[in-house]
Amino acid sequence: MITINEVSKGMALRVDGDIWTIVDFLHVKPAKGSAFVKIKMRNLKTGNVIERTYRTAETLEDVPVEERRMPYSYNADGLYYFMCQETYEEVTVSEDMVKDIVPYLLDNLGVTGYVHEDKVLKVTLPNFIVAKVVEAPPGVKGDSSKTDTKPAKIETGASVMIPLFVDVGESIKIDTRTGLYVERVKQ
Repeated sequence: MITINEVSKGMALRVDGDIWTIVDFLHVKPAKGSAFVKIKMRNLKTGNVIERTYRTAETLEDVPVEERRMPYSYNADGLYYFMCQETYEEVTVSEDMVKDIVPYLLDNLGVTGYVHEDKVLKVTLPNFIVAKVVEAPPGVKGDSSKTDTKPAKIETGASVMIPLFVDVGESIKIDTRTGLYVERVKQ
């Protein structure tokens, strides 16, 4: 248990039976009345963000959550398999837990797993990935404008809007948070 004054960004807490990470907090000391702390927290399972206010005398349960690098191996029968780089054990995750990141999962892509008591709570992608364009309408000579885009499919099967000058077989950098094209990558 920790007091409210000991909270910090990134700390994991158990609130109402769920595990939350602190996104932001603010100590408030009004002229009249007792001090309090406003905490903005993100649920590790659902991603929902809430804001709660606590008096400084209250305590919360801190939870040890480990971040582990886990390269993606393969998927079968609705399960996704990752290799924990620290223990070299295979980690199995349900499709429900990774459904938002599946469009960007490349073989051996190093994802981050948030683990509590040997149970994976959440899996996140790196902010950027590099993938090959496997399907796109052909570019026309002279198309060098960055403002015009065309639909394309990358090697994972995800659809991305790319500039007209990018062709099939070229590698592109994609922001996994937004799904947007960032730049062409020479390989």
